[in-house]
Amino acid sequence: MLRNRLYLGLLPLLLLFIAVGAVGTYLYRDLAGTFERSLTVSYRAMIGGYEMREAATLMAGAITHGDRGDPIGARKTYEEQRSRFRRHFMEQSLASADSARAERMNQLDAAFLELDTLGRARLDGAGDASIHSLRDTETALFKTLKAIERIAEGDYAEVAASAERARGLSHKSINFLVAAMVVAILLSVFLSYRLARSLLRPIQALQTSAAAFGEGKFDDDVPVTSSDELGDLARTFNIMADKLRRYRDAMNERVSRSRRTMEATLTSTPDPLFVINADGSHEVRNPAAEAIAALPELAGGLPVALEAPLKQVLASGTHYLPTDYDQVVTVHVDGGERHYLPRILAIGDSLTGFGGAAVILQDVTKFRLLDDVKGNLVSTVSHELKTPLTSLIMAVHMLLEESFGPLTEKQRYLVETSRDNAERLLRILNDLLDLSRLEGGASRLNRRPVSVAPLLDDMAREMTAIIEAAGQTITVRADAVLTEVNVDPERVRHVFINLLTNASKYSGEGTEITLYAEPAPDAFVRFGVRDQGPGIPPESMGHIFDRFYRVPDQAKKGAGLGLTIAREIVVAHGGSIACASNAGKGSDFYFLLPVGNVTADAAG
Repeated sequence: MLRNRLYLGLLPLLLLFIAVGAVGTYLYRDLAGTFERSLTVSYRAMIGGYEMREAATLMAGAITHGDRGDPIGARKTYEEQRSRFRRHFMEQSLASADSARAERMNQLDAAFLELDTLGRARLDGAGDASIHSLRDTETALFKTLKAIERIAEGDYAEVAASAERARGLSHKSINFLVAAMVVAILLSVFLSYRLARSLLRPIQALQTSAAAFGEGKFDDDVPVTSSDELGDLARTFNIMADKLRRYRDAMNERVSRSRRTMEATLTSTPDPLFVINADGSHEVRNPAAEAIAALPELAGGLPVALEAPLKQVLASGTHYLPTDYDQVVTVHVDGGERHYLPRILAIGDSLTGFGGAAVILQDVTKFRLLDDVKGNLVSTVSHELKTPLTSLIMAVHMLLEESFGPLTEKQRYLVETSRDNAERLLRILNDLLDLSRLEGGASRLNRRPVSVAPLLDDMAREMTAIIEAAGQTITVRADAVLTEVNVDPERVRHVFINLLTNASKYSGEGTEITLYAEPAPDAFVRFGVRDQGPGIPPESMGHIFDRFYRVPDQAKKGAGLGLTIAREIVVAHGGSIACASNAGKGSDFYFLLPVGNVTADAAG
């Protein structure tokens, strides 16, 4: 079999590699061990010799220093250096046991003992400071240093011997490896020639067939010339070619059917659909898109409002999926207006690349009209209910004032309950009216320059009584670089009062509420209210500015319109509002307002 031929043909080369590796490993390990031992011993010997030489010198200096009138300090220095010398001497003695170096260490021990004896005698006062005594001390020091030098010379000779042995071992290793490489090259050439003769022809035939497959030619089979693995490979290749031929025919039929289905689907789709290439050209347009593109105001392309979002989608590969009617595109068709909510979908993914985009214009004309009707209905109903409700509240107040006679305790309780509910209903109606005016653009902004720091101080002063009654404190922080913003003070006051009221309502006693203003990028000012309340769950973060929405499991009452109105006021000023919150760590409601003027003064 082919496997056996390959194994037997490559076995000599494998054995040679194993032998070379084993011998090389032994040689290099021996060489590395020789160097490691020699360098380690030499390094330690060098350090020890340096330390002993310096300690002996300092001991001699301490003896001289003692002769000059400081015996206590000299003795202390002498004992420290003596201990230092003995410590390194003992290390070197242990390392030199049972070696030629031990004799030199004994000589050093004798020389140092002589120096130590003279030094102790002079420091104890038993000796004298005569010239003769000084000469003896110097002689003992010289003998000690000379003994250390002889040890160093012996260590150097041992290192040189180790280096010579390593050099010889290195030459042997190089010669062995060169010979092994020559043998390996010759053996490899011989084995390659033999294997090529038996394998090359069938592989060349397989390569030729594979190249034809790469060009889409599946009709030629590979010739089967043997019964071994190469023959099995050829037969398997022929089976694969037959399956590929059948798969190609089936895929061609499926692609043709899919193309017909896609064309029928695009034709029957009522909403305009454009498929845009990466360069911005139109690849596909369904009949509804063709009708839209033929309008004079589009000039054969897309609405102007979609040019920037389309470029963003083509550049980033992120879908553009607006949900508000503010992003609706209006087109004049047959003397009327059609409203389309755009959907721009990136075609492709991060692996294959973003090759284009699909633009779908969803016709929301009916929904837009229904939304307008709903808004008008809410505004009309709220306005019509406001007058009789006001009269009802006045009547209840007159009853509470006992203008028509005294009330019993139960009657007063019922009338007060009616008054509170009626006033709450009136506040909801007023909020609905304000929201309708803001969304419909009927409520205009009276802008004027307002200083930032005084604005925050006024808001804090107005809310101080309510916040302190709840056992809380309020802190104002305004960045010194901020001067003025061009806003409608009354409208912005509504936003601050709503955010501060909510912060006080949902924060506990003893907490701090922070009212702040700081610079923001792109010539905006960031205003915010930060509390230490329970925070907002992540699942509610996307809905807190929706009308009538209330966070589940909240004990505090409310209609859920305050944040919606605050959002409309901020948007009318050309800004945006958001919230950052972590459950159990408080909330930060903040909104951005532009420093300069905004072109549109109308809300919405």
